[in-house]
Amino acid sequence: MSTEAADPQENPVEPIDPRDLDRHECAACGYVYEPIKGDDRRGIPAGVPFEELPPNWKCPVCGAPTSRFQNVGPVGSPSGFKENLGYGFGVNTLTPGQKNILIFGAMIVAVLFFLSLYGLQ
Repeated sequence: MSTEAADPQENPVEPIDPRDLDRHECAACGYVYEPIKGDDRRGIPAGVPFEELPPNWKCPVCGAPTSRFQNVGPVGSPSGFKENLGYGFGVNTLTPGQKNILIFGAMIVAVLFFLSLYGLQ
């Protein structure tokens, strides 16, 4: 056993390409292939991008070919089509979690205003 510290220049850490983190969703059944997790059912290890899957790989749920999959972007990306994200009041760029907070927060405020009307009597 060596007690020497490893030289960081010997094994540089490769930067992660954001394209490798893109998830792909099956149009037939809704299964989402995530490169971070891989596919245990078909023996695909974690870290394999969708573009590098074997040509005979199929959806583990319904058996659809890779041509039936569409890129849905990385985890936490804004929902909607990329060309439409610039329109509207700015809510198109929110992630689904942020949209949920906005919607349910507004509902809670509305209920509080409604209940405050009873205090007018």
